[in-house]
Amino acid sequence: MNESKTHQTHFGVLGAISVAHLLNDTMQSLMIAIYPLFKSGLHLSFARIGLITLAFQLTASLLQPLVGLYTDRHPQPFSLAVGMGCTLAGLLALSFADSFPLVLLAAAMVGTGSAVFHPEASRVARMASGGRHGLAQSIFQVGGNAGAAIGPLLAAWIVLPNGQRSLAFFSLIALVAMIVLAGVGLWYRDQQRRPRPTAPTPASSLPSGRVRATLAVLLALMFSKFFYSASLASYLIFYLMQHHGIEVREAQYHLFYYLFAVAAGTLLGGPIGDRIGRRQVIWVSILGVAPFTLALPYVDLGTSAVLVMIIGFLLASAFPAMVVYAQELLPGRIGMVSGLFFGLAFGLAGIGAAILGLVADHWGIETVYRLCAFLPLLGLLAVFLPDLRVGRESAGEPQPARA
Repeated sequence: MNESKTHQTHFGVLGAISVAHLLNDTMQSLMIAIYPLFKSGLHLSFARIGLITLAFQLTASLLQPLVGLYTDRHPQPFSLAVGMGCTLAGLLALSFADSFPLVLLAAAMVGTGSAVFHPEASRVARMASGGRHGLAQSIFQVGGNAGAAIGPLLAAWIVLPNGQRSLAFFSLIALVAMIVLAGVGLWYRDQQRRPRPTAPTPASSLPSGRVRATLAVLLALMFSKFFYSASLASYLIFYLMQHHGIEVREAQYHLFYYLFAVAAGTLLGGPIGDRIGRRQVIWVSILGVAPFTLALPYVDLGTSAVLVMIIGFLLASAFPAMVVYAQELLPGRIGMVSGLFFGLAFGLAGIGAAILGLVADHWGIETVYRLCAFLPLLGLLAVFLPDLRVGRESAGEPQPARA
């Protein structure tokens, strides 16, 4: 595990990968935000809209753990810039795609870029954390959430008025991100070249059976979080247009409110986990959102905007805590764990989007939100997560620095 041995937090490096994450996810969210354009221009059903998300998310989901497993053994400092280049190519292809299969191919290319970017960027965040792992993970992730929030605004202001071809303009964003990531790669390479004392790979203080059971609980909680998140990220625009009778531009502003709240929750979730424990953050974030999801289908437009922001904030605060919790559960496998959890995030969201698209086609978009409202009740499973801080204290291991 290539973590910094000092207690210095490298905020410049964290800021750089956060900015790169912002640029990366801005491009990805543009694809989601212009779904109405694809739906009308290519005459797509909700099910096919879901398949576009699935092509992007599933590609990233399958490749990310493999990339992380490989880079645990063979770190690749400049793979970050290479992954961004793949995203650039996918965005260009998306701007000229004139058929459903070409849109799927372009979405898969963007997903491949994400698969290369996320595991190594998460490793860089941990290396630069100086022991403040939750804070570093939040800084890294909030860049992506901010980019996801900006995307719908850029779609409303630029892409919808100027058409699909205007997506090509955003390839300049990818070029900027590649330059930033090349600089991060130089720092990463320098860290790899520094002599480090040899030490055995740390092992979890829990028995292997308990580790597997804990991972199963985390997977169930991930399912709850990302299936519900998929209902908002992919279909909130359509739901608001149908349920409240508003125009697409106004609905995109509501999507921005949700994604802005997601960014805020991500930023705070990690450092709160550093201070009070990641298990506690996971418990409150997922189960605590249930009253608001249950109320959402039955409120007016103004209240809906408030509830969507609360839901986004609470759900997002769980993910940095989940990633660092899993890294502590399986120490020494930072890339594999990061790739697995980011990959699951993409994969579950993609599968959720596809399944919920079918539900929307057969029973209506409003049914999707009535059914998904019960998913956060799975947060009750968080009671089975062990407190890893107790395990480290009993083993005499040093505790992470407090934020």
